[in-house]
Amino acid sequence: MSLERELQKRSGSRCELCNSEEKLSTYTVPDIKENGLKTALYACNICAEQMNDADQIGANHWRCLNDSMWSEYDAVKIMAWRMLNRIKADWPQDLLGMMYLEDEVLELAKASGDGEADGSKLIHRDVNGVILEHGDSVVLIKDLKVKGSSMVAKQGTAVRNIRLDHENETYIEGKVGPTRIVIITAYVKKI
Repeated sequence: MSLERELQKRSGSRCELCNSEEKLSTYTVPDIKENGLKTALYACNICAEQMNDADQIGANHWRCLNDSMWSEYDAVKIMAWRMLNRIKADWPQDLLGMMYLEDEVLELAKASGDGEADGSKLIHRDVNGVILEHGDSVVLIKDLKVKGSSMVAKQGTAVRNIRLDHENETYIEGKVGPTRIVIITAYVKKI
């Protein structure tokens, strides 16, 4: 039986990542020496194109990884892990936190260089130079007027579960009361 036929049978003639039934083909996981059923998956043209070209990635298309990351097949888990690391949004980090890969599968997933610290990666720092991470808690060090409203965020207010801006290291997002606001990192201190 050919590789493509085995993949069709295994996947039920659907994309193993997004479950599409259109324009399917065999996709071999790059950067892995071993070839065959273990390192191949059945993927639609949209998934294959975005897996090969990071500039084409549409984050909303990959919300399907919420289901496919639990696949029993290594090739599907490897590509789900890689794509979650490539998507520039907050929600993939939550999925990566839930995902479990055996050590040898994780090593294969990391073979592409995904998930490694990027030298050009933005680093968010508080007023004291402490590195801020997604989910940290901070406290405001001065009163801040909230643009577009009459609200003033008071000094000493704790902002929990912050989100980092992926385009500017001086901005974070957080909730002050019921309102989600953007805060400049020079006005916060990590708790």
